[in-house]
Amino acid sequence: MIKIKQHNYLRKKLANLLISKRFWIGITLFIIALLFTLSPLKIIFNPNFLVNFFQANSSFAVPLFIIAYIILSVISIPGTILTLVGGIIFGLLWGTIWSVIGATLGALGAFWTARYLLRDLVKQKFAHHQTFITFNQGITHQPIAFVLAVRFVPISPFNLVNFVLGLTPIHWFPYTLGTFVGIIPGTLAYTWLGVSGIEALQGSDRLSFFLALSFLGLLSILPLLAKKKSI
Repeated sequence: MIKIKQHNYLRKKLANLLISKRFWIGITLFIIALLFTLSPLKIIFNPNFLVNFFQANSSFAVPLFIIAYIILSVISIPGTILTLVGGIIFGLLWGTIWSVIGATLGALGAFWTARYLLRDLVKQKFAHHQTFITFNQGITHQPIAFVLAVRFVPISPFNLVNFVLGLTPIHWFPYTLGTFVGIIPGTLAYTWLGVSGIEALQGSDRLSFFLALSFLGLLSILPLLAKKKSI
């Protein structure tokens, strides 16, 4: 009798899962991520392909670049390669601007995806994750300052942060504002690497490339230095 009840319960849970929109959205995002990483579509992570693609579609390069950034962020694929390519295509100033806009919109899309579409699935996975617990505690008092602090570190897991913050009580506006401002230094560093890297490969002075690397390294260790000083 107990086994029959357990069987009926599991069958009911499975049926509810199969008719859940969130389940199928999660499956769809997972399949898309696999296609971009394991199928021939992974060519989009080839810098030469991306540069040639955006140059061949120069009239629509900016919207295509931003849309690509949004899609990669929502399906949790790092957009660092796009930031580097943005520097090559648009230069330091505009490459940084378009990358910041694309990354911010993508982060907002991932935030809303986690909060409204995949909340149960993502929360089940990360509810006991130390990052989620820390974020929930830190977001209560100074939401913008907390998001700024997290985003400022260029080596922080950008995509994981998007989804985890979507599960916290933070409002979308301070989240978006903190993300937009907080990612500017790191985006500038990676865009600078893209610009100076292509110049170095073309035989120009490599000083700019090493300065960009140093800037990125400095951004990465600043939080550690600040934490050590506070101790």
